[in-house]
Amino acid sequence: MPESTSVARRSLLLGAAGTAVGATVAGLPGTAALAREALSPARVVDATGRPPLWRQAANKGIVFGSSIATWQLDKRYPHLFAREAGLLFTEDDLLWYQLKPSPDAKLNFGPGDQIIAFAEQHRQLTIGAHLAWDEGFGDGWTDDDLWGISRRRARTLLYGVIRREVAHYRGRMNGWIVANEVTDPYDADKHGFRTNVPWYSTIGPGYIAEAFHLTQEQDPKALRIINEFGFETVDQWGDRAEPRRRAFLRALDRLHHVGAPVQAVGIQGHLLADGFRHKFDERGYRAFLREIADRGLHILITELDVLDDGLPQAFGPRDRAVADVYRRYLDVTLDEKAVKVVNAFGLTDRYTWLEDQPREDGSHRRPLAFDRRMKPKPAYYAISHAFRHAPQRHQLWKRKLGR
Repeated sequence: MPESTSVARRSLLLGAAGTAVGATVAGLPGTAALAREALSPARVVDATGRPPLWRQAANKGIVFGSSIATWQLDKRYPHLFAREAGLLFTEDDLLWYQLKPSPDAKLNFGPGDQIIAFAEQHRQLTIGAHLAWDEGFGDGWTDDDLWGISRRRARTLLYGVIRREVAHYRGRMNGWIVANEVTDPYDADKHGFRTNVPWYSTIGPGYIAEAFHLTQEQDPKALRIINEFGFETVDQWGDRAEPRRRAFLRALDRLHHVGAPVQAVGIQGHLLADGFRHKFDERGYRAFLREIADRGLHILITELDVLDDGLPQAFGPRDRAVADVYRRYLDVTLDEKAVKVVNAFGLTDRYTWLEDQPREDGSHRRPLAFDRRMKPKPAYYAISHAFRHAPQRHQLWKRKLGR
């Protein structure tokens, strides 16, 4: 199978998280019980002295949320998540290693149903991820199962899963990540679409537009999003941001040309702390966001976190440096009023996919707003500050609740 940096980067999602799922999902307390506990005034985590982040963001017309998965629903985290997040992004409960763990397996909506029920219990908005992606399959799939099948079989497989999945959650998702990580400046065709993807190899580039049409057909009121990474700085593999931006914009224009009903762009926002101050081209990034907005598309920051490589082991200086990255990034990003959503890739350092990329000093990663004990860190206050000083905008979605 062709290699890509995407494979190396995101396959880590299926490490500790994937093995934990099977051991924990069956034993989780019922969603109703979790909701009662999370909403109980005596149990709600409130160490910040401030309103929940989702309320702070909503004051400026911004939706704030986070990813979460069923295997993370321990005794404490659900209460923090219910308080701070106004939107729930499915982290891995709808990936194929859960949804369809092998070619012959029937679709398993159990984990997805549980996490969406959790969101509904807390009246949170929802984004389902991901419908078309070349990752997330798990050990039940071989290379030949994906790369060695006919075009007809590939269409039946991919489109069949998308139809059934989107129909299953029709009316319950505010948005869908329809296509994830499908562009690249190098391993790509002339329109910027990655060629080292099984669906491109078997079906052809039309699979992306077709995924958007199917999603519109099955759940017309849900926002349809194309999601991508690597637009901020040179990444840890040496890829430069500007070529990735250009390739992505070419792909957007091609999708528009062929009539694909794309409505929004998801920018993952996996930031690198090491040298961010000098590497982040604020002017170029502002121009990139404006180019997306000028195409009439909403912008969502979908997987925000900060990789703390290159920072001191000591928590104090490391946390301050991570917070500075959040501040610099969000001050620029939120100046663009087309940015409607800021979604963190987790709220607590206890559950971060970056732990599967150990620091050289062996210490735990500290990429998120709250530490492993659910206490707010400088990153929390940087995010809060960014919301407070962001310009007002029209809110994309509003929660149906009064708390």
